[in-house]
Amino acid sequence: MSSKNTSRRKFLKNTTIATAATALLPDLLFAKNSFLQSAATAPSEKVNLACIGIGNRGQQIIEEFAKTGLANIVALCDVDMGAPQTQKIMGQFPQAKRFQDFRQMFDKMGNEIEAVCIGTPDFSHFPITMMAMALGKHVYVEKPMARTFNEVELMIKAAEKYNKVVTQMGNQGHSEGNYFQFKAWTEAGIIKDVNKIVAHMNSARRWHGWDTNIKAFPAAESTPSTLDWDIWQMQTFGHDYNKDFVNGQWRCWYDFGMGALGDWGAHILDTAHEFLDLGLPTEVKPLKLTGHNDFFYPTSTTLSYKFPKRGKKPKVEVLWYDGVDNLPPIPKGYGVQGLDPNIPPPSTGDIKGPKLNPGKIIYSKDLIFKGGSHGSTLSIIPEEKAKAMAAQLPQVPKSPSNHFKNFLLSCKGQEKTRSPFAVAGPLSQVFCLGVIAQWTGDKIKFDREKKIITNNKKANELLVGPPPRKGWEQYYKI
Repeated sequence: MSSKNTSRRKFLKNTTIATAATALLPDLLFAKNSFLQSAATAPSEKVNLACIGIGNRGQQIIEEFAKTGLANIVALCDVDMGAPQTQKIMGQFPQAKRFQDFRQMFDKMGNEIEAVCIGTPDFSHFPITMMAMALGKHVYVEKPMARTFNEVELMIKAAEKYNKVVTQMGNQGHSEGNYFQFKAWTEAGIIKDVNKIVAHMNSARRWHGWDTNIKAFPAAESTPSTLDWDIWQMQTFGHDYNKDFVNGQWRCWYDFGMGALGDWGAHILDTAHEFLDLGLPTEVKPLKLTGHNDFFYPTSTTLSYKFPKRGKKPKVEVLWYDGVDNLPPIPKGYGVQGLDPNIPPPSTGDIKGPKLNPGKIIYSKDLIFKGGSHGSTLSIIPEEKAKAMAAQLPQVPKSPSNHFKNFLLSCKGQEKTRSPFAVAGPLSQVFCLGVIAQWTGDKIKFDREKKIITNNKKANELLVGPPPRKGWEQYYKI
């Protein structure tokens, strides 16, 4: 029997066992997971971490985990272990076992792995995460959680089921200054009665300059000899290899990535979404889609999200702007528009074009706040208002751990993750709905309770997307 089939059989067997344990032995639920967690609680011990997706952004994630001093890198897995982008990290961890297929990795050394970090393309987060959780492995996965609304929903449900598994989405600013400031200012009543948020990311993107009159996917090219193209595609439908699908280019395409919104939204809207209890919207409307086509993202997008009242909190409109020619309106007293050196540049390099921070402007009944992305903190504008309120502002605690350390300490039972799937999932689904509006070009009306799109059959089908190809169906069963 092939290793792939063995992996599938083992996955299904473990899932069946877990289901039986839920029904028959509630006091012993997921005993294996409990053992792993208790075994890792000693402060002197490191977490055995397997890393899946090790080139480009994946390399940076692994290096950040290594810096904490709490991770023992036991395995490195990538679909192209012979590519230039994977060589450096393998040289840094020569003792780690190497794999090209994550299923074989779990088959051969599952008992040696306590946690995984996933730095693969957006569309491939889902099957790796689902298999890891079912096998009792703690999961750190880059943002956004997954490409489709339904995949994120299943990941949320899996995290509830495998409730001893620690989860964290990689929106790293959710463990930095903005997180603690937004929380403190909300609790102190400084941020209240918010009715509009303008979020913006106006840097040039990879697909800018492409021909928007595209009628088909790019032509097939010769697949690099070191790349397993079949595994790279995972559960998606078949595509021929092309260089514009790999090494970050996947972000351009609806079939693989989530564009500028999925890339930067979680670094800009995460704290507002959590601490204002936004949940899911009732409507998403495209206001501008420059260069709209059926294959890759527009060169400029403006979206309007409508969020309903939540208890005593008023309705909120969230406006998203991307594209170099699509700057949002700037309120009087905004102040300096220059770039914030604390905001990481896009993966394509330095921020170019409009000199405006990726960030947000938050409008409340009485105040306006200016903010950046990631961990950048908010300012009250205009400056005169900020000075007048300085004495009223609460003290903001410092972060006890960055996002990577927070995850590992949570694996050891010493902290709780700040971006678990219960928090990061609905945020990711907000972006999934925005992508559907971009893709279809239509306004969508969304039922928050039933979690369906009520006015557009095609858009509603995109919540789930096409069925997984043969051999990958198992990951969609909980």
